[in-house]
Amino acid sequence: MNFDGQSIQCSLLDGGIAELRFDLKGDSVNKFNKATLAELGEVLALIKAEPGVKGLLVTSGKDCFVVGADVTEFIDYFKNPEDQLVEWILTVHKLFSTVEDFDFPTVTAINGFALGGGLEFALATSYRVMSADTRIGLPETKLGIFPGWGGTVRLARVAGADNAIEWIAGGEQHKADEALKVGVVDAVVAPDKVREAALDLLAQAIGGHRDWKARRKEKVSPLKLNPTETMMVFEGAKAFVAGKAGPNYPSPVAAIVAMQQGATRGREDALKIEATAFAKMAKTPAAFNLVTIFLGDQFVGKVSKKLAKTASKVESAAVLGAGIMGGGIAYQSASKGVPIVMKDIQEKAIALGLSEAEKILVKRVERGRMTPAAMAEVFTRIRPTLSFGDFKGLDFVVEAVVENEKVKKAVLAEVEDQVKEDAILASNTSTISITRLAEGLKRPENFCGMHFFNPVPKMPLVEVIRGAKSSERAIATTVGYALAMGKTPIVVNDCPGFLVNRVLFPYFAGFVMLVNEGVDFLRIDKVMEKFGWPMGPAYLLDVVGIDTGFHANAVMAAGFPDRMASKDRTAIQAMFEAQRFGQKNGLGFYAYAPDKKGVPRKTVDPAAQELLKPLVQQDNSASITDQDIIDRMMLPLIIECSRCLEDGIVATPVEVDIGLIYGLGFPPFRGGPFRYADAVGLKALCEKAAKFASLGKLYEPTAQMLQLAETGGSFHEAR
Repeated sequence: MNFDGQSIQCSLLDGGIAELRFDLKGDSVNKFNKATLAELGEVLALIKAEPGVKGLLVTSGKDCFVVGADVTEFIDYFKNPEDQLVEWILTVHKLFSTVEDFDFPTVTAINGFALGGGLEFALATSYRVMSADTRIGLPETKLGIFPGWGGTVRLARVAGADNAIEWIAGGEQHKADEALKVGVVDAVVAPDKVREAALDLLAQAIGGHRDWKARRKEKVSPLKLNPTETMMVFEGAKAFVAGKAGPNYPSPVAAIVAMQQGATRGREDALKIEATAFAKMAKTPAAFNLVTIFLGDQFVGKVSKKLAKTASKVESAAVLGAGIMGGGIAYQSASKGVPIVMKDIQEKAIALGLSEAEKILVKRVERGRMTPAAMAEVFTRIRPTLSFGDFKGLDFVVEAVVENEKVKKAVLAEVEDQVKEDAILASNTSTISITRLAEGLKRPENFCGMHFFNPVPKMPLVEVIRGAKSSERAIATTVGYALAMGKTPIVVNDCPGFLVNRVLFPYFAGFVMLVNEGVDFLRIDKVMEKFGWPMGPAYLLDVVGIDTGFHANAVMAAGFPDRMASKDRTAIQAMFEAQRFGQKNGLGFYAYAPDKKGVPRKTVDPAAQELLKPLVQQDNSASITDQDIIDRMMLPLIIECSRCLEDGIVATPVEVDIGLIYGLGFPPFRGGPFRYADAVGLKALCEKAAKFASLGKLYEPTAQMLQLAETGGSFHEAR
């Protein structure tokens, strides 16, 4: 018996053992796409028909087992009616159940990664042997769905309902020791011993030393829980997970419900319950949007990796300006293996930068994500200095000094004389034109923008800004360095605020106009947080820093006076003049005090509300609905996003969506600003904008929006 397909190969080994090997030709990883599933059906039929088979060994010909289903095919599947979707899922169930029902033992050798459908397939075999360096998990809830190929049924029976709930609802990857502890795998061995150990375990089962039939019977039977235990396990979990996930992410709770309903049933009935529930979840807007984010992330990654192929490798770097931002950048570079010099002119700033890096590292050690030895190794890659010293040997320098054009120009000109001629300089400015910052440089082609978001370790986005004279080498090298730091870079063209801040400040403009009409900022924050933002605009300004927001707003107002300059005194101005700078000095729109862990916690401060009362010229708050608040906040942001696309600041709607999700925390379940706009409909959005036309240019739709509204098109379809 031999099968040599594009995705699967199968042969008969000595002793009557069939080996099914996943090895998708032309791809770096194995995944379940249409072709693989079709070949799986053929191979299983051959194995079933072969009279001499005594056992099945499942392996991978790649550095990983199977990373799951091919997500690029999800969108097409999800467009089908629910009944067709259920039918498709049940065909996959039939394949996996065929493996489980073989009248001989089966063992999977797991290496690299076994995620989603990859782990679900492995759960269908009698036993699993796992490499010590492997990660496994069921990440589907992060895509707005849940395991639909038997995961909710088999994992609960293999590892227990409580462990299955934790693994499925959390959607995390798990190490080998965790998997062994809860019984998801039967053995953990060295990476080079996985196949050998799996064969040995299979031989034991064939020889009668392992009761694989009892194992199978347990997997196809109802869970061994009495009614009281069932209620306690599932009801408590649903309440906890619902509170943690929130109403906008229903899939973790839906997974638990499916497990609960299938707990008292045999495998076939439980699988039907899972398939039906999965199909309902796959049809939700959240699932569609979260899958498109996953695909968007892959698209952005491919663009970056293609660009980085022409990059000069960064083996040593420096950050100019210590403090919190500089310390965060230094940590990020050092933690990914690139040594970095952290320079400042003040010892106090150096101490703050080192303290920031140390704080991040200590937290990782405390959470078990890093050993003290690894922490020490990372810390030694950060070299603090007050002088330029041996800057001549550096490949890359990030300027991260105060957000002041004159200061930045002076610092950049100074450092240019200290580095080798082919070194790349980048500014971490958040709003100032890269083209203007390059004016005093001798080699402007070696300069571009590299805008990190705070806190650096947590925020995945880096904007790489192309100035008028930035070379392709400078852009490619900066993109490559950002990738090496574990970030998601998006290349944008130069303008005030670039992409993220350019569209953020119209959002803030909508906010201050509402405050000037008497709408309480507490109400605005509550409405926008309910909409899905991690924090409302007032809270966000406090976190960013009112002083930072005030100065950045001045830059944006100068760059786009027709829509970002305010004739009236604003809430941001009032807070700045009162020296209420937000979290950094404990007073802003809210008051802040550190909790037991040192994290600043906000409380309502009546003094802030009193401070804003004189701004109200005419109180319209009673006539402004919550939906009006959402529209008046979101329309300026969406319209400015459209302008960025039309102006060529960014290349695609996908990059805008990913940029705002990763850089601002735009609600992921809404898919990004353009996905949200497409869901509302351009015609409806333009009608909403017309309602607020008296508020000025901020609410004036772009030509692109008007055209799409007229033709019934959408941003993503148009591009």
